Amino acid sequence: MRQYDLIERVRRYNPNTDEALLNRAYVYAMKAHGEQKRASGDPYFTHPLEVAAILTDLKLDDATIAAALLHDTIEDTPTTRAEIDQVFGPDIGHLVEGLTKLKKLDLVSREAKQAENLRKLLLAIADDVRVLLVKLADRLHNMRTLEYMPAEGRARIAQETLDIYAPLAGRMGMHHLREELEDLSFRQLYPEANNLVRERLDALAARQSHLIAEIEQQLTRKLVDSGTEAVVTGRRKRPYSIWRKMERKSVGFEQLSDIFGFRVIVKTLRECYRALGIVHTTWPMVPGRFKDYISTPKQNDYRSLHTTVIGPGKQRVELQIRTQEMHEIAEYGIAAHALYKDSKDSPSDMLSRESNAYAWLRRTIELLAEGSNPEEFLEHTKLELFHDQVFCFTPKGKLIALPRKATPIDFAYAVHTDVGNHAVGCKINGKIAPLVSELNNGDEVDIITSPAQEAPPSAWESLVVTGKARLAIRRATRNAVRVQYAELGRRIVERLCQRAKREYSDEKLTGALPRLARASIDDVFVAVGRGEMRPSDVARAMYPDYKEERISPVPPPKSEAGWFGLKKGKAVQFKVPEADQASSIPIRGINSDLPVRFAPNGGAVPGDRIVGILTPGEGITIYPIQSPTLKDFEDAPERWLDVRWDMDERSPQRFPARIAIQSLNEPGTLAQIATVIAENDGNIDNLSMKRHSPDFTDCTIDLEVYDLKHLNAIISQLRAKKVVAAAERMMG
Repeated sequence: MRQYDLIERVRRYNPNTDEALLNRAYVYAMKAHGEQKRASGDPYFTHPLEVAAILTDLKLDDATIAAALLHDTIEDTPTTRAEIDQVFGPDIGHLVEGLTKLKKLDLVSREAKQAENLRKLLLAIADDVRVLLVKLADRLHNMRTLEYMPAEGRARIAQETLDIYAPLAGRMGMHHLREELEDLSFRQLYPEANNLVRERLDALAARQSHLIAEIEQQLTRKLVDSGTEAVVTGRRKRPYSIWRKMERKSVGFEQLSDIFGFRVIVKTLRECYRALGIVHTTWPMVPGRFKDYISTPKQNDYRSLHTTVIGPGKQRVELQIRTQEMHEIAEYGIAAHALYKDSKDSPSDMLSRESNAYAWLRRTIELLAEGSNPEEFLEHTKLELFHDQVFCFTPKGKLIALPRKATPIDFAYAVHTDVGNHAVGCKINGKIAPLVSELNNGDEVDIITSPAQEAPPSAWESLVVTGKARLAIRRATRNAVRVQYAELGRRIVERLCQRAKREYSDEKLTGALPRLARASIDDVFVAVGRGEMRPSDVARAMYPDYKEERISPVPPPKSEAGWFGLKKGKAVQFKVPEADQASSIPIRGINSDLPVRFAPNGGAVPGDRIVGILTPGEGITIYPIQSPTLKDFEDAPERWLDVRWDMDERSPQRFPARIAIQSLNEPGTLAQIATVIAENDGNIDNLSMKRHSPDFTDCTIDLEVYDLKHLNAIISQLRAKKVVAAAERMMG
């Protein structure tokens, strides 16, 4: 394409085009790229020129065409943003910078780099939609010339296009562009499937060409006879769309009934419904196949009537009925809106008033930009770009569009984050239903909330399908865990100060924040609770003269009244933790406000003398003081914590314990063991058995009991059974 060819293409739809601007951008970009070559061997400048040509098909403004010509100059040449601003103005400079990838990314994984560049692009799109239009045209031309890239690069770019850019085009209502991106990606990623589907399509089209023409003629004649002018055109589905449907529904090519469809373009909205009535009174409608996207448009502004009838020759005929304006929006999406007419408003401001799709995109980008790590951002973005939707309603009639397979949990978060966080139940169409139910088109969903639920269960994250819900659940879970770690860290620091006979205050710690390189005291407590910062370092930051007295406990024999440890290199005996109630951290149970877990191979129960081991990232692990595992922590005295039981007798809880049983190998043995445990109100959490000899079996049982007295009573009664040779408590 020559310079004058591009100008002529723009002049066809914009007679008042600024030819001087376009000529200046053409020459500037050509000189900037100089001798650069593409993978095909063509001059690099052919790429931005073709991108600009694609945008002329969308009838875009001069600034966007100029930005397309310049879009790679900052990224791939010595050109700077300041130079672009000086020559072309800040508006075009802003667009070009929005299309420039981040170069200096010190990130390990390719996914992280991809996500950070996508984040930058989406933020630029939220500021000006023209960035998106140039980017999609850029990706389309790259996909059209992808065969010149190395095989590995082709697969990566095609997958990225299929995962992100094609769905993004679909979300923006750019149906035609989305389909071409999907088909080009399909050709690269699944060449055999692509060739097979195309061969089947061509063969079917050859066999049914006369039938397609006949249906077009009959439909047109019937509508004209009824006083409705219409243009009827036949079309066939694209290869990727057919293959995806075959995969999703697990059907063969021959079982598809909507490979061919017809569009009926009429003049007015009233004629859409009139044409629908004519079609339905002429041919029988297929039940369940009618959809009215005019009264309830899709989020990408798509509007049309869909129906399927048994038409001429007893063939199923899929119809889309729409006006010319609806058709342009269906094909070109946001680019079809009259954005760039004379107005003092920015294109994005104008579009936000006219396009639901762009309004959705801006809200989504604002949500995604809230600080998740790069991999999560990429995951949430892909989730948000799903375009197969169901439409549900609130009890007040508000329409909520969700991806297919969405649950009431997704619905709750779509209404408001607080509604999702406090959701405890739901009604679907007036009936109580599980929160994990799959929603269908037209469902009325009433979310039941409770202030008692402060945060959603973390398990919900694996049940939802929308990025907004998943992000909100993950954030709420993190906040809840952060609160737990902060509370643990506070208790550790306060008790350390008590033992050192130093006064603790938030004001004192606030003054020490610069020495700890933390922004807030909560950050300090979280770091201590997670095991990322030593409590003695916090004490030293508050009191520079603080000297740590390290004590490394060692488990004693069962008969000892105290426990042993090393103090200044010498073995000494210490009293049990109960001797220092004030400086010990109270342990109430798993459901407390502290991140607490119990020894994985044996647990701990009230009545045991216990010690806490601080595990980085996991909180406190509680061990009985006689646990042999504690020897593994002798060289890490800073991880030992004084802890004590603090039980609420009004709300008894069960705690984990493990017992080993050697039993006779005869029928009914296991039943007798289980009966003893059940009669004593114990709960079996896990059980494993191993044949010890022909006459005996070793059985390991993980129990839940209330306290040490309860556990000993169960063990005592097990020993009394004739089928039990031995029963002992196990400690890991």
